[in-house]
Amino acid sequence: MNLEDNIQFLVGVGPKSAENFNKLGIFTLQDLLLYFPFRYEDFASRSVFDLLDGEKATISGTVVTPANVQYFGARKNRLTFKIKQGEAVVGISFFNQPYLADRVEVGKEIAVYGKWELKKQQLIGLKMIVSTDKNENELGYEPVYHLVAGLKQAALVKAIQQVIEEGLCEQLKENLPDSLMKKYRLMRRNAAVRAMHFPKDMNEHKQALRRVKFEELFFFQMKLQALKNKEKTGKTGVQINFKDSEVSEKRATLPYELTQAQLSALTEILSDMKSPFHMNRLLQGDVGSGKTIVASLAMYAACLANYQAAIMVPTEILARQHVTNLRQLFPELNIALLVSGLKVAQKRQVLEDIEKGRTHMIVGTHALIQSDVEYYRLGLVVTDEQHRFGVNQRKRFREKGQNPDVLMMTATPIPRTLAITAFGDMEVSVIDELPKGRQPITTRWVKHEQFSEVLKWIKSECEQNAQVYFISPLIEESEVLDLKNAVALYEELTSYFGSSVHIGLLHGKMKTDEKDHVMQEFKAQKIDILVSTTVIEVGVDVPNATIMVIMDADRFGLSQLHQLRGRVGRGSKKSYTILVANPKSDSAKQRMKIMTQTQNGFKLAEEDLKMRGSGEIFGVRQSGIPEFSVADLVVDYNILEVARKEAIEIFKTADQPEHKKLIAQIEIEGGFD
Repeated sequence: MNLEDNIQFLVGVGPKSAENFNKLGIFTLQDLLLYFPFRYEDFASRSVFDLLDGEKATISGTVVTPANVQYFGARKNRLTFKIKQGEAVVGISFFNQPYLADRVEVGKEIAVYGKWELKKQQLIGLKMIVSTDKNENELGYEPVYHLVAGLKQAALVKAIQQVIEEGLCEQLKENLPDSLMKKYRLMRRNAAVRAMHFPKDMNEHKQALRRVKFEELFFFQMKLQALKNKEKTGKTGVQINFKDSEVSEKRATLPYELTQAQLSALTEILSDMKSPFHMNRLLQGDVGSGKTIVASLAMYAACLANYQAAIMVPTEILARQHVTNLRQLFPELNIALLVSGLKVAQKRQVLEDIEKGRTHMIVGTHALIQSDVEYYRLGLVVTDEQHRFGVNQRKRFREKGQNPDVLMMTATPIPRTLAITAFGDMEVSVIDELPKGRQPITTRWVKHEQFSEVLKWIKSECEQNAQVYFISPLIEESEVLDLKNAVALYEELTSYFGSSVHIGLLHGKMKTDEKDHVMQEFKAQKIDILVSTTVIEVGVDVPNATIMVIMDADRFGLSQLHQLRGRVGRGSKKSYTILVANPKSDSAKQRMKIMTQTQNGFKLAEEDLKMRGSGEIFGVRQSGIPEFSVADLVVDYNILEVARKEAIEIFKTADQPEHKKLIAQIEIEGGFD
């Protein structure tokens, strides 16, 4: 029997049963060994005097009365008997399991797992653990695995027991360097795998779990470092030689000063662009922190060196806004818009200008990476809100030029150290301060019953020329969810305010021209209140808008609420966000409280990570970060950080025989794409 043997040849499995194992990703006996339980039932025997009412536990003792089965109708029955544990006599009851009577013999030692009823001094049996003379210390822990329909827990446990008893754990090769094993006192791989399934006690399980988590995170970091190393030693990137003085001159014409954090980020990006190595950098910063101007100056630098620069954004509204702003900043450049909504003749002209090099900067959506787009000399690629674009889409963008430099921007803050660790194949720049003159946004949470008070206050604010966003989670009526929707909300507000206030409506189902018209009217202050869906979530910039009302705010995650709040507070006026919600769950209530307590995106991100886990934050399928079998990027952050440092050190000392062999193995296995 070998690790690479197919699961179907295991005794008691067979081809049909193997299909169920395959659904769990188990194809070979090695896959079976490395399929770990997600929790354990603790079957170590307890004293009845230590048990709380309703607690599940195992108790053992000597059977003192014979088994008795009572029947209630054709299908219901109860098996009862008593056991003696020390001085205590305990009643045991099993419902609808009469066949267990054969295993109950007076004078025999027995262990039963069940739910303790303090008042009746009895255990409602859930499982007969053992009916032999095993003592309490041998009862131990039983693993519990995730299953699929058609595969029972007992069958999976039996299969794993079988391969362990056949000695297959001994065939598992140690894959961590001896130096790390000694340094961190880690269990050997074969012992850890055995203890992951059937630990002797919880201490052995903790040691096994620590070893397996370290192994997963270490090889994750090794792959990231291999990718990073490949970028710097493999294909060389473009070396963009611009004049620093020309960038400084342009910066001096801005109507505001850059913050220290913006300047630091810009310096890092420009330095990367001048180097012969391919830039792969993540620029992250809170909403409103000024990432776009930093990216714009980097794009300008590329154009100064006769390269083209392109920026890809998630929505057409945002693309059009970027084009308007960039044309104001750089009137000397030819800046094109490339989105799916262009007319045929318009698009043909834009594509020709890009291919011939007549266009310097290109702003667009996914249209930028379509097959019919040919770039003349693409030097820099910027993606805004990088988590919205998949790994393959970003890859296609890079392939459009001769390995252009890549700058990814995100306003979904990730704690810096975690970002550096998780995006280990990228350099990370952080803008962690807001531009001067910005006032903090006051956030309040109100119940639906208080909505009329909110409307009264908004009426008085509108009389002072305030502009307001009202955000609704739905466009049209839903029978399933009783939520305020955009159209109904628009009608309700129109009825309330009458002709004294101009109200606009914006949602994703409108045509591009209609959406553009509404946004321009709002920007020009011809609309006082804009009722919208989350189409305005990212990047929309109207400095005069000072109030954001989010209806049914409990339906949104922390990150989305923070993005929406970031649409106000972009000017020098005092701004407010009102969360209207009657949350039912504790987590939804917690989100509302967190939003009112802080507007620091990085603190919010930490809370979001705690509440939701890393998979959703990073967008596992989108970002290329693999799913781990036992490790978690958030919970196991300390192990992750240690693993990162060790992986970096191994690549620094790649000439050592042990390290050379390890790196070669990583490169053979490849990355995450």
